[in-house]
Order: sequence, then C-alpha cells, then structure tokens
Amino acid sequence: MKEDTAKKSNTIKKSIPSHEMFLIGGLLAVVGGFLDAYTFVLRGGVFANAQTGNIVLLAVNTARGAFYQASYYLIPILAFAIGVYIAEIIKTSFTKKLFIKWEHFVIIIETVLLFIIGFIPLNVPHGIVNVLISLICSIQVNSFRKIEGIPYASTMCTGNLRSCFENLFKYTHYKNKDGLKSCIKYIGVILMFILGAFIGAVLSKCIGYHCIWFCDIILLAVFLIFTIRKD
Repeated sequence: MKEDTAKKSNTIKKSIPSHEMFLIGGLLAVVGGFLDAYTFVLRGGVFANAQTGNIVLLAVNTARGAFYQASYYLIPILAFAIGVYIAEIIKTSFTKKLFIKWEHFVIIIETVLLFIIGFIPLNVPHGIVNVLISLICSIQVNSFRKIEGIPYASTMCTGNLRSCFENLFKYTHYKNKDGLKSCIKYIGVILMFILGAFIGAVLSKCIGYHCIWFCDIILLAVFLIFTIRKD
C-alpha cells in the first residue's frame, strides 16, 4: 500500500511541468522582488512591476489638467500591455517547436534585457529603464502563471496574499487539506519575493546600478533547471 502511494506521489511530481515547479516560481519571485527594490532605490522611487499605481497617477494628473505628467505614467502602462502581447506571441509561436520551448525563450529575453540595463548609468532618464523593467515583468508574469497547479504572480504580492488567506480559511473552516497546502505554497512565494526585495535593496546601495546582473544569475539558474529537467 505504501509503495503504491509512493509511486502515485512520484507520478504527480513528474507530471508537473518544469515552469510550474515551486523552485522555479520561488526563483522568479526573487527576481520580481529584486526588481521592485531596484527601481525604488535607484531608478526614481517607483515600483515598475505592477501598474495599479501608475494608472491611479495617470487619472489623478489628468483630472488636474497636468497632461504632460499624466503622459509619463502612460508609457510604463503601455510597455506592460505590450509585454502581455509579446508573451502571448512567444507562447503561440513556440508551441510546436522542438528545438526550444517558449519558457526557455522567455528567460533568454529577460536575461538579455536585464544584462543591457546593467550598463545604463543613473544619469540616463529613469523612465527608460523603468519602461524596460515594466516590459520584462509583464512578459514574466504572463508567461509563468501557475505554481504546482495553483495560480500565482511572480512580480507582485497582492493576489498571492489574498489567495494565501483564502486557502487558509478553507483549511480552518472546512478542514480542506488542499487549502493548507496551497496556503503554504503562497507563503513560500511571498517570502521569496521579500527575500528578493531585501537583496535588491542591499545590493543597490552597496554595488549600484550594476547589481541588476544578480537577476541574470537567478535567471540562468532557472534556464539550467529547464535544460536539466525535461518534461
């Protein structure tokens, strides 16, 4: 009986696609947290990962008649939207390709763009870098949407936090064990995001704008895991 249970468990683990592994989700959350801290500390005190704040500021400045300032916030919003479109194009184009998977290509794009950003000095307008990071985060969050079967976001925490306590309620109120498992996974992702933000804040102050290459190291590790673990 125990052997059957073990075999079933192994089968479930093997059936999880590489891009939905908890390890992958955690590493991508580290990148997401790092980029948030990086743009806040070094690139104008903004959060380039999520666009809710930019949309609010766009509306506020438009209401005030400050159309020039409003247009500044429109740029990262459009960059995020373009990133969504690019992510869908990549997934569609690489569905039937055998020599490379779309998940690999997404990681390659992110790695190259972040490597380029690492050369952009701080005297360059922050908007240029923040737009690129908005594009990167959009591609990432729309390419990697699940972790072991449950939806999550690797570049922001609001949805993860909501889902975490929603599943905790399912466990405490309905004794749903799957709810507890999902809750623990969300906690893990949130903690990895916090870790990434902490590392990003520390390295931004100690190293400067070149520190963004730390994300390339993480993404190369993700690419290596994809390469080694074949679905």
